[in-house]
Amino acid sequence: MEHNVKADDTAPADAAHAETLNSEDALDAQATAIDDVPDDTGDGGKLRMIMQLVKRSFGVKDLASMRLSLPASLLEPIPNLEYWHYLDRPDLFAAINDYEEPFERMLAVLRFSFSKDIRHIRGKPCKPYNSVLGENFRMHWDVPPVSYDTADGAPIIHAHIDAPPTPLLSPSHGPHLVHSDSGSIKAAKPTRTSAFGSLLSMKGWSSPAVDRPLPPVAVESNLAAKLSDLSLASTRTGESGSVSVAGSTPPTSTSTAGAEGGSGARRRTAYLTEQISHHPPISAYAATCPAAHATLVGVDHFAVRVLPSASVRVAAGAANKGLFIALDGGHGVGERYHVTNPVAHVNGVLRGSFYLTFHESTIVTCTGGPGVGDGEWLRAIIEYKEESWLGKPHFAVEGVVHRYTPGAQEHEEWTKVKHVPAARAVAFLEGSWRGLVRWRRASAASSTSSRSSKSSAEWTTLIDLAPLRAVPKRVRPLDAQHATESRKLWDSVTARLLSKEFGEATRAKHVIEQRQRDEAAERRRRGVEFVPQFFEQDIESGMPVLTPAGREALEAELKLGDADAETDVV
Repeated sequence: MEHNVKADDTAPADAAHAETLNSEDALDAQATAIDDVPDDTGDGGKLRMIMQLVKRSFGVKDLASMRLSLPASLLEPIPNLEYWHYLDRPDLFAAINDYEEPFERMLAVLRFSFSKDIRHIRGKPCKPYNSVLGENFRMHWDVPPVSYDTADGAPIIHAHIDAPPTPLLSPSHGPHLVHSDSGSIKAAKPTRTSAFGSLLSMKGWSSPAVDRPLPPVAVESNLAAKLSDLSLASTRTGESGSVSVAGSTPPTSTSTAGAEGGSGARRRTAYLTEQISHHPPISAYAATCPAAHATLVGVDHFAVRVLPSASVRVAAGAANKGLFIALDGGHGVGERYHVTNPVAHVNGVLRGSFYLTFHESTIVTCTGGPGVGDGEWLRAIIEYKEESWLGKPHFAVEGVVHRYTPGAQEHEEWTKVKHVPAARAVAFLEGSWRGLVRWRRASAASSTSSRSSKSSAEWTTLIDLAPLRAVPKRVRPLDAQHATESRKLWDSVTARLLSKEFGEATRAKHVIEQRQRDEAAERRRRGVEFVPQFFEQDIESGMPVLTPAGREALEAELKLGDADAETDVV
C-alpha cells in the first residue's frame, strides 16, 4: 500500500486542480481549523484532533480531494516516499530468479508479495509527511543471497528475525533457522505501546489478536538515522538475512551457507522514487537488483475514504496498476510478473488503537518467458478472508496457483479461489498474512473435497512472517543529498519532532508547504508545467519509465561504496 493512505496534508499545487474542489475559501478554512487545534501531545489531545478529522471526512469520496493541513504532532517523523515502498525484504525480491522451474519462481513471487509489507505486521499504521511535487528518495540494501539446505533444498533464515518460526512440520519440511554471529535471533516479552506512541516505539505495537516481541532499541545520535525505526532491524553489514522456502526441488543457484560472512557475495538492490503529481498525489518508483537480473517498477496512487464504521478504506487509485517485476536474465529470462494491490482497512480509529486488515484479493500474473507448456502460463490468487464484525481479527488468507491461456478471457473473472476450475489448479495455499502461510500441490487434494482436511505432511511452509523484520535500508548522509531528497527536504521538521518541539515542527512544515505553493504560482505565471526529473510523464500503463537522469541516479546508487551511505539504526 501507499503513502497517501491518510488525508493529503498540503495544498494543491495547480489552480486547475482546484476546480475539482467545492470551494477554495472553504477548504482553506478547513485547513486552518485543523491547524488552530493546539499541538496537544498527550493521547487525549491527539484523539480529539483525530475525531475532528474523522467527522470532517465522513461523506468524502476520496480524502485526497480534501485540503487538510495536519499539526505536526499528528505526524510521524518520516517522509512518505521513504515510508511507502515494497522492499521490506529485498532478499526475497532478489531470490525470485534463483529457481529453474516456472512454478518455483511463482512461489518465490508469492513469498515476496507476502513479505513486501512487513511494516504493517510489525508496526501500527502511521501518518508520514505528505510528499511535495518533485520530492525524491533513493536508498539501497546489501543482502546475502538466500541459502539452501543441500539435503532438502529448504532455504535457511539467517538474520533479521526475532524468534523461531511457527512450528508446522519436522525441521526437514520447513525453513531452517541459524544463529548469526551478531546474535540476531532475539526474544523478548510481548508489549503494547500507547495508542499514539511515537515512531520510535511503534515496533512494540500489536493488533488486538497478535502480540509481537519488542526487540532491543539501540541509541543513535544521528537524527536522519532515527527516521527509519520503521526498518525494525539492527544495523551494519554483518546482520543481513533472508527467508525463502523451496518447493519440490532446490534451485540450482549457488548455495551460500554462511553467506553472512563477507560482503563479496551480497546482492545490492537499489531503489528510486519521485513525487510526479501533487493533486492527485502520485509517485513513481523503480528498483533493480542486477545480480538477480530483476527489476521492479510501479506507480503509487490510492483512493481513500472513511467508512460508516469509522475505519479508513484504502484502495488503488486510477493510476495505480500494481507492481511490475521483470526478469531480464537468468533462469526466468523474459518473464514478467504483475502483482495487484489488495484493499486495506485502517481499523480502531475511534479507539485510538490502529491496526490494518487486508480485503478482497491480490492477483499475480506471469507473462513472457517459456510458460509451463501447452501454451499456458501461471497465475495466482491470494484471497484475503473477510473479518467478522465480532471478535478478534484472524488475518486469514487462502490462495491458488493455476494455469491460464493468454488471450483467453475466462481467467480474468477468477478473483477468488472458488472461481478456479479444479482442472486448472496447480497448488493451493492457506494461512495468515501476519504469520505462517503454507502450500501444497493440487494433486494432493484431488481425492477429497476439502482442501484443508488432508494430512499436514502434504503441506509445505511457503513463508513464516511472524519472526521477520524489515531489512534496514542504507541511505546517503544528509550532507551528500540534494535539496529535493526527502530526508534533507524535511530535516527541519524531523529534527523538531524528534526534539518534541511540536509547535516549531508545525511552523517548519508550513514553510515547506508554502514554498510549494509559491513554486506552483510561479509555474502558472510563466505558463509552464511541472516535469518530473527521474521518470517520464506518461504513466498510463502503470509502468513508469526512467529518464536518463533517473537511470543515472539508480546506477549511482548501485555504485556507492560502503563509506558513502549509512545503515539505519534502531
